[in-house]
Amino acid sequence: MKVMFICTGNICRSAMAEAILKEKISKDNTLKDKIEVFSAGTFAEGGECSTQSAIEVMEEYGINLKNHRATNVAKSKIKEMDVILCATINHKIMLTRLYPELKDKIYTMKEYIDKDTKDLDIKDPYGYDIVVYRNCAAEIEKYIDLMIDKWEKIL
Repeated sequence: MKVMFICTGNICRSAMAEAILKEKISKDNTLKDKIEVFSAGTFAEGGECSTQSAIEVMEEYGINLKNHRATNVAKSKIKEMDVILCATINHKIMLTRLYPELKDKIYTMKEYIDKDTKDLDIKDPYGYDIVVYRNCAAEIEKYIDLMIDKWEKIL
């Protein structure tokens, strides 16, 4: 299964989500050979580094994000994905307009787990302090853990 996380710049949310999921599945004997993980941004500047705060928060998780480079969704492998997980409903709307043929594969991270959730967005930490980044990463990790539980049952 190929999974792609999407946010705006691919330097905070989607980069952290990709890194967290890769780290977790590398230690999961059920999933490690069954899932490939990617990320991209709707307005990403290709090649841009993650923010310093994202790098620092991922270091707290024992994850090195220093080598991450942003990818614009237009230059990504989005059409090869099985599941596309957006940070916000606006990202989902944009992608379904750009790639209508993929609409059945595109979700927000939250709705992929809970279709009835009212708050579909993972808020952008860009420009905020490290505490906001920590909260963002914790929210992403919560949903990734739920995704892993889901995938372990079906893969």
